[in-house]
Amino acid sequence: MRVSLIPRRDGSWPVAGRGWRAPVADGPERDFVEAASETVSLVLGEDSPLPESAADAEDLVRRLRGHVAQLGARTAPGIPALLQAQRLASDGLPKGYMPSRVYLVKLAEATQALVAAVQAHGVAPVQPARRRRWWKPQINVLRAAVFSVALACLVWAASVPRT
Repeated sequence: MRVSLIPRRDGSWPVAGRGWRAPVADGPERDFVEAASETVSLVLGEDSPLPESAADAEDLVRRLRGHVAQLGARTAPGIPALLQAQRLASDGLPKGYMPSRVYLVKLAEATQALVAAVQAHGVAPVQPARRRRWWKPQINVLRAAVFSVALACLVWAASVPRT
């Protein structure tokens, strides 16, 4: 059985072998703020140790950069916290144990300031880009079109005189 990759109108998605998954939570803007706060607490929390391996540090930096991008798309473009977070997020991860951890802490602090700015100013709704929707024909319409073209070719071939 083939699973469709198109979501239903209610927002649920197909899951192979398990039917349909429930739609995602209603407030994605709030989820971005909460997720960013959780990631910041992983780095800046009192009980949270600094990551030991370089892969863990890269993973946390990647997550923080994603949060900066998501929150930046939902805030006013001129906020200083956003500019500082974007500047830090655009820098590369330094080599070495201490420089990379210092960069991670600075990026987490900038993300924390951005989260505070988003919570203070509120989250601006994102306007999706309006693209032209093309009419998508159903499969029976396509079948009928192919059949009519084939029938027209058959009638034309039968009407040509034989020599």
